[in-house]
Amino acid sequence: MRHIFFLLACVALSSAAAAQPQDARAIISRQIQALMDATSNGEATVWDRLLDPGCLYVEEDDSVKSKPDMVKEAVPLPKGISGTIRVELLRFHQDGDIAVAVHRDHETENYFGQVLHAEYLGTTTWRKEGPDWKLIAAQVLAEPVDPPAIRLTESELAEYAGVYRLRDSAVTYAVSAGADALRGARSGKPPAVLNAELKDAFFIAGQPRTRLIFQRDALGRVRGFVSRREGRDVVWTKQPER
Repeated sequence: MRHIFFLLACVALSSAAAAQPQDARAIISRQIQALMDATSNGEATVWDRLLDPGCLYVEEDDSVKSKPDMVKEAVPLPKGISGTIRVELLRFHQDGDIAVAVHRDHETENYFGQVLHAEYLGTTTWRKEGPDWKLIAAQVLAEPVDPPAIRLTESELAEYAGVYRLRDSAVTYAVSAGADALRGARSGKPPAVLNAELKDAFFIAGQPRTRLIFQRDALGRVRGFVSRREGRDVVWTKQPER
């Protein structure tokens, strides 16, 4: 009989231990959603309750904010703007009294009658303080998306065709023009379709952080392009035709 009670006790303890991480996951998931709801509704008390006094919050605009900063910013949206944020928990890891949650935040915003959508990737770190989980650190990244593309005529696309060379190197980039598409290939790599965002400004699908911006001389002829990423340019010069 003692053995049966011992086994039941072990099972109960094991079940409780197994349930603890799941409980933390559910609690923290709800709290992240509560913070996002409070962002939309301007409920500063939610941010004040869930953030640790020493919390550091890295925003998608490259700013680093403290708890007082975040609480101060939790204000109702201006008239004409409304929105919701739906949290999707992607990863969760708990190590004792510390837990890390990675989540995607799906934002839908009504901006003066126009509906906008955005996604953010957040990493939040939580510490258990007594019975409560408090946010001690967070980093949010805005997920980039491809811009809409426009169509250029076959003759317009032909203006960009040619071989371009990376300044002070033997590395080249070949651009070929078809009837309805432009393709570019760096030496030794497969070609990729270049989509026109505007005339002289192109992007590759899945790489929205980079633009190929073609440059022209005084006569309007294409003389090269810059590969621009986060405002920094790598210069390519068009080679004379042989």
